[in-house]
Amino acid sequence: MRASCEEVASENTGDHSPSLLRSPRLGAHYLGDGRCEIAVWVPRASKVELKIVGPQERWVQLAPAERGYYQANVEDLYPGASYVFRLDGSKERPDPASRYQPFGVHQPSQLTDLRAFRWNDAQWSGLDLEKYVLYELHVGTFTAEGTFDAILPRLDELKSLGITAVELMPVAQFPGERNWGYDGVYPFAVQASYGGPEGLKRLVDACHQRGMAVVLDVVYNHLGPEGNYLSEFGPYFTDAYRTPWGQAINFDGADSDEVVKFFAQNALQWVGDFHIDALRLDAIHGIVDRNARPFLELLGCEVDRLAEETGRKIYLIAESDLNDSRFVLPRKANGYGLHAQWNDDFHHAVHVLMTGEQGGYYQDFGSVGQLAKAYSEGYVYTGEYSKFRKRRHGNSSSEIEARQLVVFTQNHDQVGNRMLGERLRQLVSFDALKVCAGLLVLSPFLPLIFMGEEYAETAPFLYFTSHSDPNLIEAVRRGRRGARSAG
Repeated sequence: MRASCEEVASENTGDHSPSLLRSPRLGAHYLGDGRCEIAVWVPRASKVELKIVGPQERWVQLAPAERGYYQANVEDLYPGASYVFRLDGSKERPDPASRYQPFGVHQPSQLTDLRAFRWNDAQWSGLDLEKYVLYELHVGTFTAEGTFDAILPRLDELKSLGITAVELMPVAQFPGERNWGYDGVYPFAVQASYGGPEGLKRLVDACHQRGMAVVLDVVYNHLGPEGNYLSEFGPYFTDAYRTPWGQAINFDGADSDEVVKFFAQNALQWVGDFHIDALRLDAIHGIVDRNARPFLELLGCEVDRLAEETGRKIYLIAESDLNDSRFVLPRKANGYGLHAQWNDDFHHAVHVLMTGEQGGYYQDFGSVGQLAKAYSEGYVYTGEYSKFRKRRHGNSSSEIEARQLVVFTQNHDQVGNRMLGERLRQLVSFDALKVCAGLLVLSPFLPLIFMGEEYAETAPFLYFTSHSDPNLIEAVRRGRRGARSAG
């Protein structure tokens, strides 16, 4: 049987404090009165300095600590100051745990006071999971302005539609001003062009005042290519595994405990400092972790502990194409204890019946019986042979409760990964579209609506980035073209 959260917490500590937070808080933390606490993990460096770029340039030597951390308590440093780390007297790089990159991914980080915001959601403790009706949106394209603040006037409309949870595609800082969000390179920083940390807090606060939860999509399986300096700080990546999107994160190799702490602290920042109610964990099938106590289980323990301590309802919702019920089964039943999971099989069963498409993974679907199984059990593939994968696929989902499965007939992936980005409205008749809506909202699962789906939006939703390197732009273009033709 897997260890309990209490056993995980007390490992190597002798007490029940959160083990993933016992290392220094990464990044720059403003304490008030011009005092700042700095910590960075650079296990292979012999010297690390803090260079304060502005408003007045000066240098601070960081002191080495256990396991490759460097720390300093800095005086006379205020929010708005720009800084970089200097490694071994040569490389100058932004803070890998930067909370704000207002000048872009290659420029200095900026100190911000995450405590300064005045919240108005003291009475909010969250929603029970079974009450989630999710609306997935992309901040940069949901409105003409493409900002958090521009979403605020639309919240009442979403609430009247019956939406109870607004799900944001990733907002971690990425290169340029336009991006799907899955090329983020500063996991702790809120995209500056969207409105930065203050803008995100205003949106979350406004949702809570309307009785709506906020779900944030986070990416812990890879980082984007441009502005990704993590490998210069430490062994954050591994060559032992590969992902379709970039280098795999080192969750189980040498020094991986500190990598786990980096991403765990990131998750706890979102649910703690930003009052996010749930995290959608992107493509966890791209997280390879052979530890007896893997990152996802440890993260679930920490989130559950925070929820208990604060009296809030906080959830982890996994995206996975593995059809593996162990991710959401309780830890006492040898599961990871995550709270819910996306169920692609429901989408595929509906999509193929309505469109007749049979390319790529759709070749595994096409019968009414499969849709019936999706309704009655959750997964369609529970160990059967998959023609697409050329092997057996999945295990039983009979022990997963309906409220633990998120279903949809459209989402950013299923629309945006098509060659032309067509929405379902371009593929089926209006009557068929209404049938799809009925199948979704009348299911026993947690329904997710993709932005514009409620009024049969016809504008395509294509994958997009705004990298600055022409060679990288062309490489991404070729890669996307190949992926679409293969799928």
